[in-house]
Amino acid sequence: MIGVDTNVLVRFFVQDDRAQSRKADALLQTLSTESPGFVSLVTLIELSWVMRSSYRMTRQELAESLESLLNSPEIVVENEPAVTQALQRFVAAKADFADALIERSGHVAGCSRTVTFDTKAARLAGMTML
Repeated sequence: MIGVDTNVLVRFFVQDDRAQSRKADALLQTLSTESPGFVSLVTLIELSWVMRSSYRMTRQELAESLESLLNSPEIVVENEPAVTQALQRFVAAKADFADALIERSGHVAGCSRTVTFDTKAARLAGMTML
C-alpha cells in the first residue's frame, strides 16, 4: 500500500498540469486491490478545500469525486465509515465536508457529541454549540 497525497489527487481529478496529471494517472492505474493506494482523512479535507476554493468545484462535483474514491476497490480510505457518513451529510444537509467529517469521525470513535463555537457546523454538521 502507498499513501496518496492531495496534490496527486488534484492532478488526477483536474488534469490541469500535463506532466503531473500524466504521472498521477499512471500511478493510479498501477494500484490494485492487492497493492492499493491509501487516502488519509487529512488528504480528504485538503482535497475538499482545494477543489472548492481554488478550482471552484461545485458541491455535486466534489461529492462525485469523493464517491469515486470511496467506490474504488484500489483505494483504501481512512475511517471509511465516517467518510461515507460525512459525505451523506455534505450532500443532504449542505454541511461543509470538513465539519461533517470532524463530527462523524468523533461519532464513529464513540464520542457522545462534538462541540463547537461554529453555528453553521452545529446547525448543518450535527455538532453541539459550546
